[in-house]
Amino acid sequence: MMRVRRILPAVAATAGLALTATACGGSSGDGPAAAGSGQSLKGHTVTVAGVWTGEEQANFKKVLQGFTDSTGAKTEFVSTGDNVSTVIGSKIAGGDAPDVVMVPQVGVVQQFAASGWLQPLSAEVDSAVTRNYAPVWKNYGSVKGTLYALYFKASDKSTVWYSPTAFTNAGVTVPSTYAQMMTDAKTISDSGLAAFSIGGQDGWPLTDWFENIYLSQAGPANYDKLAQHQIKWTDPTVVKALTTLGSFFKQDDLIAGGRKGALATDFPTSVEQVFGDSPKAGMTYEGDFVSGNVESLHKKVGTDAKFFPFPSVDGGQEPVVGGGDAAVVLNKGKDKAAGMALVKYLASPQAAAIWAKAGGYISPNKGVPLSDYTDPTLRETAKSIVDAGNGVRFDMSDQAPAAFGGTAGTGEWKILQDFLRDPSDPKKTAATLETAAAKAYKD
Repeated sequence: MMRVRRILPAVAATAGLALTATACGGSSGDGPAAAGSGQSLKGHTVTVAGVWTGEEQANFKKVLQGFTDSTGAKTEFVSTGDNVSTVIGSKIAGGDAPDVVMVPQVGVVQQFAASGWLQPLSAEVDSAVTRNYAPVWKNYGSVKGTLYALYFKASDKSTVWYSPTAFTNAGVTVPSTYAQMMTDAKTISDSGLAAFSIGGQDGWPLTDWFENIYLSQAGPANYDKLAQHQIKWTDPTVVKALTTLGSFFKQDDLIAGGRKGALATDFPTSVEQVFGDSPKAGMTYEGDFVSGNVESLHKKVGTDAKFFPFPSVDGGQEPVVGGGDAAVVLNKGKDKAAGMALVKYLASPQAAAIWAKAGGYISPNKGVPLSDYTDPTLRETAKSIVDAGNGVRFDMSDQAPAAFGGTAGTGEWKILQDFLRDPSDPKKTAATLETAAAKAYKD
């Protein structure tokens, strides 16, 4: 039976983000943003940049179409790939800044604010956030008391997705511990199907693997310290977590295509390798957003695809790692006023409901009717958002400076890809991570 996970991040004080709950918008609310989503904005074009591709991008464009239908403003979506910080910096330098950016990392929001790139969100957006969101989301969208970011999409990154058919064929049941999950993985592999598909080509799924293991094994207090680089990546707790992860990576037979195959597999393909018409693995680990990819394969969540919570490691607590995507308005955009109007629209239950109906999405907006969620799993998870406690930790790599935790081909993503390629020396990998972290955090 699938368990519902709560995905609200911990309060800012707990996560050490130096964000405050008393943020207020810094804009006067003049122009299109002040008039509400019903005002005619014909002749305006809002350029929106974000990481989303495939099904996620298609569903977000449905939301943008809702804004167009409501206001008459046109929208253009620009895919940044995973290098959000680098791409946006280049666009600003080249005089081609988008109006709105969907930022998937807390650390990047902070970086953009520190660089002076962001427009404080308007008083109307601030009011909408206060009305429709739990205070914790304002914490994560604020820097030094000013609200810069609206969290539009949330995710629970502690879900292991599996094929019920694969489990039945192998004679295994849902595991309650990490050790049992690894034992079951061997049983599935022995039955003729690789246990896991890993999207190692993208890098970021590997950080999520590490974070879940680390949070459960080392505990929330150490997780918070490591997230803020208050302890070094050479700390014994890090080496221990890497050793645990490495013992899994070493077992090529448990991974679809082995380590080499995993490094050539992107995230969407990792889902397809489990739930496509020619399955190559019985499980894939990633967030609740996997459901959208499952549906794009014309499979049914809850029947063809189920998930279980990432299990506890070495007797620790079951980890709950959360994430989210936030909308910010760039002050170098060509139409900042219309951009602010879009963000106000994104703060409404109506905007979130569009994606909720499309699937593969959870909104932190408590005004979204639960009936708008297309499958029972997401419906129940969304219901739990407003009551969630502070045990969740926001994705660690998303809290880090982008150079370390949010850029393809460098930092943590690249180092963990190298570790997947050769997991034989956790201490060396920890030292390499520390060198990169010290540089990014400017220790």
